[in-house]
Amino acid sequence: MLLGTSCKKFLEQPPDNRAVLNSPEKVSQLLGTAYPQANYMAFSESISDNVADKGIGTLERTNIDPFNFKDVANIEEDSPEFYWNACYKAIAAANQALESCGKAKDAENYTAQKGEALVCRAYAHFMLVTFFAKAYDKATANTDPGIPYVLKPEKVVFEKYERKTVQYVYDMIEKDLTEGLPLIDDNKYGVPRYHFTKAAAHAFASRFYLFKREYAKVVEHASKVFPNNNVVAMLRPWNTEYRTLTYNELWARYAKATEPANLLLVETQSVWARNYINVRYGLDATKANEILLASNVTGGTRIFRYQLYTLGTNNYFLPKVNEYFVRESVNAEIGWAYVMVPLFTAEEVLFNRAEANVYLNNINDVLSDLNTYAGTRIYNYNASQHAVTASKIKSFYRTSDVQQGALTAVLDFKRAEFVQEGMRWFDLLRYKTPVVHPTFEGPVLTLAADDPMRIFQIPDLAKQAGIAQNPRK
Repeated sequence: MLLGTSCKKFLEQPPDNRAVLNSPEKVSQLLGTAYPQANYMAFSESISDNVADKGIGTLERTNIDPFNFKDVANIEEDSPEFYWNACYKAIAAANQALESCGKAKDAENYTAQKGEALVCRAYAHFMLVTFFAKAYDKATANTDPGIPYVLKPEKVVFEKYERKTVQYVYDMIEKDLTEGLPLIDDNKYGVPRYHFTKAAAHAFASRFYLFKREYAKVVEHASKVFPNNNVVAMLRPWNTEYRTLTYNELWARYAKATEPANLLLVETQSVWARNYINVRYGLDATKANEILLASNVTGGTRIFRYQLYTLGTNNYFLPKVNEYFVRESVNAEIGWAYVMVPLFTAEEVLFNRAEANVYLNNINDVLSDLNTYAGTRIYNYNASQHAVTASKIKSFYRTSDVQQGALTAVLDFKRAEFVQEGMRWFDLLRYKTPVVHPTFEGPVLTLAADDPMRIFQIPDLAKQAGIAQNPRK
């Protein structure tokens, strides 16, 4: 029932050949489905402060309802419910893989598969607890309701589950992550970017510990993503190679497995690529200026100015989210839209490390990471002119507290980097930042720090598995 109406079909039809998982290769094939094949960008971007009411535009419930701080009245692709189901499908695959690894007579040959399955299980549960429960707060995590942490393959349709607490979920995520990560073997993957490599798993760990506010561990895991601290080689070359690309070329390249910045990619059924430009609640001229074009702490101009496009009336976009369409048959006119989603990138890891170093008061390290990033994002970058310094931070943000100013700089850069990808919502959750949405008609909508609508609603059908829904106003 965690999977909603799709659960019975999932149990009745073994497309993953669960009955014949008798080799490490077959388990690896199953693990290709242990990543949530659904896209969170539409609902997480639309609830954030990255979007404005344009007054006109495509009307999609996955965009309308989050903007208006309402439960999403849609269960298809790009909805929270679709994402919930995809996460538990991924968990089911990971658990089946783990069971097969545990029963194998030559279990030592399944070590890498066990490691990938554990990290996959941890990741899917982490995303569920992030969207469908309160953000981690050490003071309340022992009482805040979590989400069901599933540890075994489902054998019956009407299995009963309990939510337990956010702290319990985080403890289980950490257990799976720390046990699984050392077992991962990058050499087992044909296309590493579609799996949890060591680098991708460390990237996940850096995000997990950032939410948990264990900053030394964030730095530890983030630094392992960059061998010999070769950060620049892994960042997107926005102010060099990207600068010369047409928007079609950029769309084609952004989420490719050959792009070093992409640490982990997943194929998702999604129409966000066709919607994110034209939806009513999105990136308009005002938000584009606020996030991408306005002056910044370097004193230079962000390269995004030169890759920011418009389409129609007041629709602004960066060519990131690309669709590929799979026809139902060779001659069919119907089919399914897919989007390749970068789940973890080198840029996020760099920001995670910089933010953690702010709290560890390693300001020189923060400045180093900010300048490394700026060197790939500022037009005609010149270190002597554009370097971020403590004095620049205090002046630009009008503060005498360089630590607070450095944090603001990190979050500003991060917001611009991931605009239209839904990542901003994670930071708004962690800092319990209120979100304000002025509407075209006049009323101003406010999502307060403690508003229950910050937590997406657990699907109705999950109630049949004994799972209590989140409270509403």
